[in-house]
Amino acid sequence: MGARAKRVDVGSMAPDFTVSSQSGALVSLKDLLGERPVVLFFYPRDDTLGCTRQACAFRDRYEEFAKLDAWVVGISSDPVSSHERFAQKHGLPFTLLSDEGGRVRELHGIPRTFGLFPGRVTYVDDAEGVVRHVFFSQLGVTRHVEEVLGALRGIKA
Repeated sequence: MGARAKRVDVGSMAPDFTVSSQSGALVSLKDLLGERPVVLFFYPRDDTLGCTRQACAFRDRYEEFAKLDAWVVGISSDPVSSHERFAQKHGLPFTLLSDEGGRVRELHGIPRTFGLFPGRVTYVDDAEGVVRHVFFSQLGVTRHVEEVLGALRGIKA
C-alpha cells in the first residue's frame, strides 16, 4: 500500500470503490447511492468478539435502518468466503464487502489502532455521496449503531 490518503471527513465526497460482496458480486458505492443514504461500517475482522457484537447490533436494529430507508454495508479485509460464513452464522441481513488488501480503507484514510489493528469507523453518506457523519471507536462497538441512527434521523428531518 502507498501513502495513506487524507482522512475522509464530514462534508467530503465519499470515495467510490468497487469490491466483492459475500455473494461474490461486485458492488460499487456509486451503485448504492442515488436514492438513499449508505451506512458504511469498517470493522477489523469477521468472527472476533467485538466485530461480531458490532455486526449483530446492526442486525438487531436493521428494521430501524430500513424504516429510515438506508443501506447498511459492512466492510473488512476478510475474503469473500469468510464474509459468507460470518453472514450466514449470524443471520446478517445486510451486505458485507471484502476489502482484501485494504484499498477501500486506504481511500478513506482510516488509520490503524495502536499501529496494529484496522480502525473501526462508521460513515453515513447521504444519497448524493456527501459524508454526513463519521464515528470512530475501536472499543464502543455497539455505539456505532446509536450514532448512525441519530445521524440518519437528522438527514431525514
